[in-house]
Amino acid sequence: MSEKVRPEELPAEIREAVPDWDDEYLDRVSDRLMYNYDLEKNHRVDGERWDLYGELRVLSQKQFFHPALSYADHETEEYLFARREPRPTIAELERLVDLGHELADERVVPDEEHFGTDFTFVLVANGMSDDVREFVAGFRDRTLLKFGYHGHYDINLVVVVPDLEDHVASEEADVAEAFTLWDNVNTPDEGLLSRFAKRFWR
Repeated sequence: MSEKVRPEELPAEIREAVPDWDDEYLDRVSDRLMYNYDLEKNHRVDGERWDLYGELRVLSQKQFFHPALSYADHETEEYLFARREPRPTIAELERLVDLGHELADERVVPDEEHFGTDFTFVLVANGMSDDVREFVAGFRDRTLLKFGYHGHYDINLVVVVPDLEDHVASEEADVAEAFTLWDNVNTPDEGLLSRFAKRFWR
């Protein structure tokens, strides 16, 4: 197994493309995400500002003898939105779910090559109530497109409390591991992207 590449070992053009966050916590999170996500800071969508925004795209294809003879192309992507929210509420989370459906209407192109799109919202909090924890832990929102023939999209929720080393994530929110800095994001045989790929192939 090869050792994990440290940020300072990446090519200069990659390092320079990743913003620096004044927020130390988010800056450390970005060090985990930068290998797989295109990242932005202070991103605005529908009038809302997000401290950290990321896009991940995965194209899977089968080949017949030669790369030019590919078939069964499938596209999977994730849109990640993260920001500070001192005390999240269920009402705020429900509003973000509605935003996720609005963004899906704008961004998801349902066709035979579309496998899945994730819209993941992460709130970085100072504390978390029991009702918010219960809501997020039990949350699952998947929409099939044309009965699944054109893939699906998921809306995921994460609430993380760094000062308490605590978090809760909905079932499909694999990216939550990048936000738990107190845990090792890479196990001996797999990393964040490989877990995402496993979800793609399920």
